[in-house]
Amino acid sequence: MAHEAIHTDANDPQNVTNPEHAQHHIVTPLQYTYVFATLLFFTGVTVAAAYVDLKWANPVIALAIACFKAVIVILFFMHVAYQSRLIKMTIGAGFFLFLVLVTMTMTDYISRSWGLW
Repeated sequence: MAHEAIHTDANDPQNVTNPEHAQHHIVTPLQYTYVFATLLFFTGVTVAAAYVDLKWANPVIALAIACFKAVIVILFFMHVAYQSRLIKMTIGAGFFLFLVLVTMTMTDYISRSWGLW
């Protein structure tokens, strides 16, 4: 049985054409500790913001914090930070669609006459 040579393309050092064959990134426990601490901190910020009456801004702030925490989870726990640009663009498109849907929902809700705006 002959050993097959691993083919590396000199024109494609980042392996963009076949990103599934890229090297795996090793995440250290210290990085996971930082991510955990960040998520705990922003969970505390969410709880603190819930006790402050900011009228209409409470749901906006809560959604902003939740989106930030979701980005942290996606980037580090799902290892998207170390993936190809195509995967990052797909995740970004999902967040853009989420923002469009929330904006359309809020536009409809605010335009109704039964609110005190």
